[in-house]
Amino acid sequence: MMLPRLLRASESVHRIDGVAETIAQRARRLLRNNTADRLLRGSWIGHPAHPLVVTVPIGAWVCSAAFDALGDRETARKLIAIGSLTAPAAAVTGLAEFARLSTVQRRVGALHLAANVVAQTCYLTSHRCRRRGSHGTGTLWSLLGLAAVAAGGALGGHLSYALGAGVYEWQEGPEH
Repeated sequence: MMLPRLLRASESVHRIDGVAETIAQRARRLLRNNTADRLLRGSWIGHPAHPLVVTVPIGAWVCSAAFDALGDRETARKLIAIGSLTAPAAAVTGLAEFARLSTVQRRVGALHLAANVVAQTCYLTSHRCRRRGSHGTGTLWSLLGLAAVAAGGALGGHLSYALGAGVYEWQEGPEH
């Protein structure tokens, strides 16, 4: 019962309104409802692209934890690299959606973004530790990253399912 309360509380974090609005304005100015905007937002599939794109880094990072648990550190390291290399695409598609959010949705979106920046930082640090032979420290950073991914995912789910971000955005289907 605590998680739903925390997620609802994220809607009231007024202190980030200025930063969130600045990010949204810059994204709107950059994209200006052009072809790149439509592509990043998913007009080609009839719904936002962000939920589809995030499955790659999240899946890679979750699988890396499984391979760590199995003792296959090399596969875990490669999966961390795949997640880290694909996370920017997830961020860009998310920022394209962010530009169109309401104030309350932007608050949750900004926290979602922050959690995912923390996750990416943890996984990049993990990868660096692993490349230097410090697998134990790398595993610790991966676990911290996984916790941040879980927090970011919970916020992203709340943004979509409770606050309706991106819902019916492309009601008429893909553009022809």
